[in-house]
Amino acid sequence: MVAEHRAVAPLRVFLVLLFGILVVFQTMSLPGQFAHLARESPEMAYLRWPATAVTVFWVLCVQVVIVCTWKLLTLVKKDRIFTDASLRWVDAIVWAIVAAWTVLLGVFLYVGFNADDPGLPLLLLLLLTGVTVLALLMVVMRALLRQATKLRTDMEAVI
Repeated sequence: MVAEHRAVAPLRVFLVLLFGILVVFQTMSLPGQFAHLARESPEMAYLRWPATAVTVFWVLCVQVVIVCTWKLLTLVKKDRIFTDASLRWVDAIVWAIVAAWTVLLGVFLYVGFNADDPGLPLLLLLLLTGVTVLALLMVVMRALLRQATKLRTDMEAVI
C-alpha cells in the first residue's frame, strides 16, 4: 500500500494541471477555434455553436471524471477505498463516460450521413470504439470494486 500512497501526490498534481488546461480549452481555445473556422468557411458557419457546445460538453465530462478520481484518491489515502462511498464516485465516472459516448454516437451518425470522404467518420468510429472500451472497462472495474468491498466488509465483520 506504500507504493500507492506515493503515487497519490504526483497524480493529484497532474490532475490539477489537466483540469486547468481543460478549463482553458473550454473557455478560450475551443470557442475561439470554432469562431475562426466559421470565419474561414462561411458555408460551415452554422456548425459553430453546435460544435462548440458538443466539445465543451465533452471537456466537462472529462472534468467530472477528474473530480471523481480526486475523490477516489482521497478514499485511497484514507484507506477507505473499499467502502460504498467509492462506488458512488465510480458510478459518476461511468455516467460521465456514458453521457460523452451518447453525444459522440450522435456526432458520429450526423457526420457519417453527411461526410464526403471517409476520414472523419473513421476517426469518429475509432473514438467511439475507444470510449466504448473505456466505459465497459469502468463497469468491470466497478464490479471488482463492489466484490472487494463486500469481501472487506465480511472480513471486518469476522474480525
